[in-house]
Amino acid sequence: MAAHLGSLEIQIGQLLREQGLKVSVAESCTGGLVADRLTDVPGSSDYFLGGIVAYAYEAKVALLGVSWDTLRAHGAVSRDTALEMARGARRALSADVAISVTGIAGPGGGLPNKPVGTTWVGLSAASEERAYLLTFAGDRRQNKKDATEAALSMLLHYLLGRPA
Repeated sequence: MAAHLGSLEIQIGQLLREQGLKVSVAESCTGGLVADRLTDVPGSSDYFLGGIVAYAYEAKVALLGVSWDTLRAHGAVSRDTALEMARGARRALSADVAISVTGIAGPGGGLPNKPVGTTWVGLSAASEERAYLLTFAGDRRQNKKDATEAALSMLLHYLLGRPA
């Protein structure tokens, strides 16, 4: 499915080009959907460096530098892990900004304090970091789509707030 005019990924691409920035992504529960959306835009190689899909704890540690201590203390679906994932993707790919997504897509895997649909999106840039907790109520596929949309929205809002 090609990106439609005015879509998040087109707006993001225009802003990244205008601001001379490069982006990378770190994904867990979305399994590459964020990178897929960004690369739907022709010419996205001008600003998209790449993405790392790190599903297992071991991959988060080895590929993104997430701390075992963070994973043990807070779990994969946490603010700390989302921020460490974003930092790791930014560092690994020498990006100006990176976004991350980690969550419980379902239908299983939920806990009383982290039900299915619990998702953290993170952003790391030299000047700031942010992370947001979201909860989605769809099935697995819908939760993945909603998490992807949330990560792209976070990136767009960051780019709109950054002076050109």
